[in-house]
This record gives sequence, C-alpha cells and structure tokens, in this order.
Amino acid sequence: MKTIAIIGASLAGLRSAQALRQQGFDGRLVVVGDEIHLPYDRPPLSKDFLLGKVEAVPLADQEDIDALGAQWRLGVRATGLLSTGEVALSDDSTVEADGIVIATGGLPRTIPGTHVLRTLDDAVKLREAFGTAQHVGVIGAGFIGAEIASSARALGKDVTVVEALPTPLTRVLGAEMGAACGHLHGDHGSTLITGINVDSVNVDGGINLADGRQVNADVVVAGIGTRPATDWLAGGPVRLDNGVLCDAGGVTNVKNIVAVGDVANCAGHRAEHWTSATEQAQVATRNLLAGETVTTHTGGGYVWSDQYGVRIQFIGRATRDVRVEDGSIEDRKFVATYRDGDGVVGIVAMSNARLFTRLRRNLK
Repeated sequence: MKTIAIIGASLAGLRSAQALRQQGFDGRLVVVGDEIHLPYDRPPLSKDFLLGKVEAVPLADQEDIDALGAQWRLGVRATGLLSTGEVALSDDSTVEADGIVIATGGLPRTIPGTHVLRTLDDAVKLREAFGTAQHVGVIGAGFIGAEIASSARALGKDVTVVEALPTPLTRVLGAEMGAACGHLHGDHGSTLITGINVDSVNVDGGINLADGRQVNADVVVAGIGTRPATDWLAGGPVRLDNGVLCDAGGVTNVKNIVAVGDVANCAGHRAEHWTSATEQAQVATRNLLAGETVTTHTGGGYVWSDQYGVRIQFIGRATRDVRVEDGSIEDRKFVATYRDGDGVVGIVAMSNARLFTRLRRNLK
C-alpha cells in the first residue's frame, strides 16, 4: 500500500496512525478530522475541564505528531465513500487511498434545548453556561451524565438528574451495581429522579417530565448516549448495521477498509470505550496491512468513571450472579465479581483500584 487514509482524528484515528507507523508502514498517511483540533483526550472534558482545572489535554505532543509524517486534514469532514479507494470531503476535494481506516466515532443523541458533551467545543460552551447557572438539569444517569452532574455539584450548582430507567446503568452494570452508583448522587446532594421520561425542555432550560412534573434548571445537559457516525457511508460499498459491520479483527466486507473505535460493530458488538479504541487500532491496522484478518481483538471492554470523588471501574460483562468480594456497597468501597456458572466474567469496583487490578489479571 502506498497511501492509507484515516477518517477520524480523535483517539481511534491517532492510535491507528501510530500503529501503522509502528508496524512498518512508511507510505503516505492522510488523517481527516471534522474538528479543527489535533487529537485530544475526551474523558477530562466532563470532569477537570468543566471544573476549570485543565484545558484541552493533547493525546500526543507536537514532536510525536510530527514523527508520524502524516498529512492532517482538520476541520474537514468526510461526506461520502465514492468507491473502495476514494473518500469525498466537505471542502469538495477527495482523498484517494489504497487502504482506509474508518474511525469517525459517535454522534451524541440530542434533545432540543439541551447541551451535549462530546467535543472540546461542546465542553467550552457548557463550561461557559455553568458559569452563570444556579440550577443544572442532567438528562441521563449513565457514565457521562453522572460525571457532568458530579462536576456541576463540585461547582456548587443545584443538580437534578433524570433517568428513564428505574435504575441507572442497569444495561452496563446490572440492577444491583447500577443502584450502588445511583446512590452517589444522593450522597453528594444531587437529586436523582428515575423511571420517568422527559417530555420536553423549555427554551429557558426547565425540564418537563412525562408525568407532568417540572424540573427547575437554568442549564440542561443531555447525556443519553451516542449513535455511530456513519451517515457519510450510507449507500456506499461498506455494510452498515449499528455502526460499520466488521469481523473481530475490524475488517469490513471490503478487505482494504477497516473500522475502529465507537463506530465499529465488531463481530456483533460495538464498544464505546477509551481502551477498546486503542486496542482495536493495533489489531485492525495489522489486518489492513496484511490484506486479511490475521488477528482479532479480544479485549474485555474496560471502562472507568470518576464521580463525586469516587472511581468506578468495570471490565467484562455483567450477569445476574454478582458477588461482593471485598468491602461493602454501603461504604462505597468494594469489589464485586460477575459470574457465569463457575467462572468470573466481569468485575466492578468502587474506590478499590488495587484489588480490581489484581482480579483483572485473572479475568478470561
């Protein structure tokens, strides 16, 4: 291959570029990103960035960026895959390549009248809005919603979190562990309302619930998940279904096109995790250079979240058979395992990183 185009310039895109160089690709490398910024770390945006403790955190310093020898096309988005080797861009130009890495990530699901937090520009707008707000409403009690609520409380705001499910994070952690995370809101003075949908959001920020109640809020943030950024691929040669369909090695139905990160539906599973994007990049680029699937991604889907001064860690998958191995839920410091038969298939911890790490080494 003489030219490889990476479509997406965030974590998955940068790690793909780095992996290609590490694996010996010395040809032309073009990285296309719809943001004007060089790759930055997203997790701090909902925490220390909102608190004003840090600005954008680069994922690589300028020396490392320069060492890639890549052509960066920033502030330009992909608008179509014209063929298996040509990508149309929003500035009416095209990029021709022998291989393509799709790393366009996800787009936040939105509700009219709300803020979202996905990009650096989103975070700048939200931080400015928090500056004058007294009451903050958060729709969605998943990891991102909880982190935003935690930051708002740290800033002294009155916070109300609205979650449609009866228990937060049930789909990720199961009901018991999701409830344990949900208790953190009340512990720190936030109000958590569960089991109710949002009807609408007022222009001035108030939230109207489906049961007729109203939530007072100067600023409302929607943390209700993302959808894969695949609109630009519609009608093209790559198969789509809840993301870019690919095998466990990130290889699509077109052998010279691979997908990594949030946009990739690998072997029926789409992982929206920081670590998955990094691990998938190593695997998918190796397969791209090989011209076939020679290796697969078998990572356990590690995710962490910092909320109200508590670190929550999770890896693997949740089952109904969950057992607290150390500590107690009431103390908000514990490690629990999820079991399937006699085997441990998942681990969750709250403020117990040492034991979590030890148990993680033995997780299959």
